[in-house]
Amino acid sequence: MNALLGTTNLVLQAVERYSPRAVVLCFGAEAATYRVELHDGYHADRPPMPDELAWQWERAPDYFGALGWSVLDAGDLEADDLLGSLAQAEVAAGGSALLFTGDRDMFQCVSRDVAVLFPKSGSKGGPELIDVAGVQERYGIEPEQVPDFIALRGDPSDGIPGAKGIGEKTARDLLREYGTLDAAIENALRQSPRVRAALHGQADELREFRHMATLQEVAVERPEDRPTDFASGADAAEALGMRRLAERMRGLIAAEQP
Repeated sequence: MNALLGTTNLVLQAVERYSPRAVVLCFGAEAATYRVELHDGYHADRPPMPDELAWQWERAPDYFGALGWSVLDAGDLEADDLLGSLAQAEVAAGGSALLFTGDRDMFQCVSRDVAVLFPKSGSKGGPELIDVAGVQERYGIEPEQVPDFIALRGDPSDGIPGAKGIGEKTARDLLREYGTLDAAIENALRQSPRVRAALHGQADELREFRHMATLQEVAVERPEDRPTDFASGADAAEALGMRRLAERMRGLIAAEQP
């Protein structure tokens, strides 16, 4: 039960700190078909889900549902696409969203009303809150430029190779000067021979990489208010043998009482 246990503890930590009006866990395809068709190396190095994890995720909808958390599936698209679409729906309704994810692609969603909770390995203080200033500090660009940045720099974790000979600094500098990938390509003649060759020689490919890195819209409705049900969650955790987790949630109930 390590996967369910670890996920629950992480989300509970965020629930305690931020008191969200609703929690949604997103699932989806390991690799969207259209992204693999654009580049067959997309997610190619990711191993299949181990059997010991697969059976846990089969129990996830009922288990997380007992906590009052919704579980949604993106179908042929990926969980990130669904997560970004939920954030858009929340902002359109006048709310704000926190996206708990370890995928830096999601920095493209960050705005005045959307932030990313980014896990920090070994951190006792919990995930790092990445806002607009956080994206600017990390990459030196604006959140909406992240797909263009990934196209130029590449993303080894997703199998996107990027432009040959262009690293993070050059990608940042190009976007800071020209704003977009297309504008950088249009001004390729102003660059060094190495950068010019990459932008001209890979122009179509780089646009495909950007399309792969850009989140796709999933038709979603804004979730209804649904606070975490610690009592029901504790019972569900105990039924799966996670007694310490059940005790933690019952402790949260006690802490809420006057």
